[in-house]
Amino acid sequence: MKTTIEIPDDIAHRAKIIAAERRTTLRGLVLQGLEHILAVKQVRARDRAKRLFAEMDKLPAFAAKNRLSRSDANAR
Repeated sequence: MKTTIEIPDDIAHRAKIIAAERRTTLRGLVLQGLEHILAVKQVRARDRAKRLFAEMDKLPAFAAKNRLSRSDANAR
């Protein structure tokens, strides 16, 4: 997909220097940055889910001993 973004001149200039140092293009550098941000976001979402389930385990109604087994859940 092609898209157009506006980058301030000073940032574009610095990014082009870094891209050249890494022997890549500005496009490649932007892709690396976006991939990094997306990967970090996935990790954070997973960590939030783990914390949520840990907090739910502290509530009597959601305790692990009260959860349905996989076969019982599938039977419903």
